[in-house]
Amino acid sequence: MPWALPLRWSLWGRPGVKALVTAGLFVTTLWNLRFFLNPSKGSGEHSKHRQTLVILVWEWPSKQVPNVSRDVCRELYSITGCQVTTERQFLHQADVVVFFHSRLQRGRDRLPKERPPGQNWVWVSLESPSNTRALAEWNQTFNWVMTYRQDSDIFIPYGKLVPNQSATVNIPAKTNLVSWVISNYHRTQKRAEVYKNLSRYLHVNIYGKANNKPLCKDCLLPTISKSKFYLAFENSIHRDYITEKLWRNSLLAGTVPVVLGPPRANYEQFVPADSFIHVNDFGSLQELATFLKTMNSSRYRQFFAWQRRFSVKLYTDWRERICTICTAYPRLPHGRLYPDLQSWFNS
Repeated sequence: MPWALPLRWSLWGRPGVKALVTAGLFVTTLWNLRFFLNPSKGSGEHSKHRQTLVILVWEWPSKQVPNVSRDVCRELYSITGCQVTTERQFLHQADVVVFFHSRLQRGRDRLPKERPPGQNWVWVSLESPSNTRALAEWNQTFNWVMTYRQDSDIFIPYGKLVPNQSATVNIPAKTNLVSWVISNYHRTQKRAEVYKNLSRYLHVNIYGKANNKPLCKDCLLPTISKSKFYLAFENSIHRDYITEKLWRNSLLAGTVPVVLGPPRANYEQFVPADSFIHVNDFGSLQELATFLKTMNSSRYRQFFAWQRRFSVKLYTDWRERICTICTAYPRLPHGRLYPDLQSWFNS
């Protein structure tokens, strides 16, 4: 009996079957690339917006780049129609390209050589103006800004209070009065001056690299929670610059923040007026120290009244922040460039 091909190979040789299989492979390829296809365009930038918005992160802010190959916006944050990629070969298919300032400081040659028509570029930074350098060279470069400032095109706070219905107050047991976690201590900073003078009138338990007492990630909140008050001192004072020192180290830890940063009215745009103590509320640091040391338990509990209505949400995952671009996209202005990025950020 002559040797015969297996059935699947003998069928493959037939033109009709071969064409059918080829067509199937073509359709499958299109389906797998569905997020990066460019369907027909309408008139104007808003009608250009495809059903799936493609966001290219030119360079991730940290050395460890998370997996964004899946539909992470939908899977993790219930944001649909949003595809995030770090693959630069999709530059010409991207609706939005995201640039982190910390990566841009290496020079303009790190940017794409060309910008496809209608593509919007976003400048991103969570640092304060005092800690942001080399902004002047980025004039007429970016369409949108994404920062902690409330007047940013895309607002990304360090945290926020979200409504809850618990109606309960949870105050951890206290064993000391005041604590402070500080990694970078510079004598020229306002917070260093305030701490030095305040420490004349009360004892502050200091943790962190600056005092050779670093706290592990899981040790931070349990350690801080034992203090009645926490020095939520920002490294520089600017509008809306309210960082994890308030949200995580104070409110989430279950201690009362003593804040040094923008004016009280600015803080009250984020948290209730009776949830924190502002350094500027007092005529002197001696008055502040006396207020902290002599506070009775009833008055202390009043600082936690916010817990009956709210809980703390932290923003720590850059994937979540990037995905919010998709929710903001429909209302963002198109075709505009920031003429003077430095002037805007320093305003």
